[in-house]
Amino acid sequence: MPNDELVVSDTSPLLNLALIDQLGLLEAQFSGISIPRQVWDELAAGEAGLDALRELRDDGFITVVEVEQSSLFTEIFHELDRGETAAICHAIDHDADLLLLDEKDGRKVARRHDLTVTGVVGILLRGANAGDVELERELDALREAGFWLSDELYSKVLAKAER
Repeated sequence: MPNDELVVSDTSPLLNLALIDQLGLLEAQFSGISIPRQVWDELAAGEAGLDALRELRDDGFITVVEVEQSSLFTEIFHELDRGETAAICHAIDHDADLLLLDEKDGRKVARRHDLTVTGVVGILLRGANAGDVELERELDALREAGFWLSDELYSKVLAKAER
């Protein structure tokens, strides 16, 4: 299923997939992922999942890119954190096919700039529909790892899963 689309990611989807040991879904769904240096710095600041993320980076699946602090960066940075801002700016500047982003405010900004967005839950749903994971188990694992997921969204995502 991987293709040559440009996929850019923020910190949360990568970290949360690492926490539930599902980074393999990224390799099943995409040919590679670009992340800004600011996102890598956020990931490297913690220890959780870092070894698996380093392995993906060292294997060339994750590419760390430099993002210039342009006027757009400054504008968006007034609303979001550094990693989200850099990911959105890189996605805009390079006409990304998909942006991996979980935070509600970040998604709002991304959509304002006509970016296509999905997050960790969307990746799990795609994985479940491809037969790669058992969705309910992984959503529960995500919650146990500390990812906030409303009961309403939990039910809605399960209902969207192909059975």
